[in-house]
Amino acid sequence: MVPGVPKLDRIDIRILSHLQKHGRATNVELAEAVGLSASPCLARVKRLEKAGYITGYSAQVQLQKLGSTVIIYTQVTLADHRSQDFSRFEARVRLMSEVMECYLVSGGYDYLIKFVVFSIQHYQETMERMLAMDIGVEKYFSYVVMKPVFVKHHHDLEGFLNREA
Repeated sequence: MVPGVPKLDRIDIRILSHLQKHGRATNVELAEAVGLSASPCLARVKRLEKAGYITGYSAQVQLQKLGSTVIIYTQVTLADHRSQDFSRFEARVRLMSEVMECYLVSGGYDYLIKFVVFSIQHYQETMERMLAMDIGVEKYFSYVVMKPVFVKHHHDLEGFLNREA
C-alpha cells in the first residue's frame, strides 16, 4: 500500500474495470454497471482521478484507416551506463513522435522501444536522426511486426483484489 493513496474496494475496481472498456460511458451508465446511484459513483470517480488511478480518457484510433503504418520494436543498448546517460537518452527519445512506448529493461540490452512509422524508409530516417542526436546509442536491433495478432487495451483488475499485499 502506497502512503497517501486510498485503498480500493470491489466497487472501485469495478469502476476502473468498466471505464477501461467503456471510457465514454455516462456517469448514469457507469453507476448502473457497478451497482451504485449516480451521485456516489461520480464521487468515487473523482476520488480515483484525484488519487491518480485514472490518468485520462482517450479514443483508440485505427491508424490503418488513415494510411499505411509499420510497427517496429527496437532493442537499444547504450554505450555508457551512468545515470546521466539514461536520463539524456530518455529525455530525447520522449520527444520523438514516432516513439509510442519506451521501456528500460533488464537483460542483454537497455531499452525496448515501440516505433510506429509510415514505412521502413521512415523508420530508417528516424533511426538515422536518433543516432545523429548523439544520445549514447551503442547498438540497436530492429524487429518489424508482420501482423498484429491482438492488442489488449484493458487489464483484468479483479486479480488485484485477491493478491497478497
